[in-house]
Amino acid sequence: MTVERIGILGGAFDPPQIGHLILAEYGREALNLDRVLFVPVGDHPVKKREIRLPLAHRLAMLRLAVCDHPAFEISRVDIDRPGPHYSADMVKIVGAQNPGAALYFLMGGDNFCALPTWERPRELYRCCRLVVMKRADEEFTLDMHDDALPGLSRRVDLVDVPILSVWVSSTYVVNRIHAGRSARYLVPDPVLEYIRAHNLYH
Repeated sequence: MTVERIGILGGAFDPPQIGHLILAEYGREALNLDRVLFVPVGDHPVKKREIRLPLAHRLAMLRLAVCDHPAFEISRVDIDRPGPHYSADMVKIVGAQNPGAALYFLMGGDNFCALPTWERPRELYRCCRLVVMKRADEEFTLDMHDDALPGLSRRVDLVDVPILSVWVSSTYVVNRIHAGRSARYLVPDPVLEYIRAHNLYH
């Protein structure tokens, strides 16, 4: 029996931009994932004040961003339950919803470097593999946290994503829009049209 391989990419998606899509696609390809779940956070325990738009707008834009990819889906696991929402809890719920599936948690190198500061990181990597997406300008080792988090390096897959060395972030996109500059090619065209139609980030 073939085991389904599911990738998980969480975030505020405020707005969803090409960096999110590149991470999902490179991770899917490198690890032969059957699906990638985009998990929009409802109540972020750390970045609550940084989230600019209400969930309705973020969810609508995310649907537009992933709708044309057959392997990309949106999970409401962090929307349909009270917060605060921690990754360790979210991955356990996804696992319960998909019994027998192999889970892969996609994250950037910056998040991997900060992993010891996360809430219950051991619970996270014990129920899934961590997929660390490494930009060419990042320097870290997979065993850098093994003293604090024993066995972590054996639960990590590294995927090189040199194209993201040209840093793109949701904040960068928002700053350009706020300044009246173009965000074309930084977000999918339907997302940009939605932002314009609703006069967002101004």
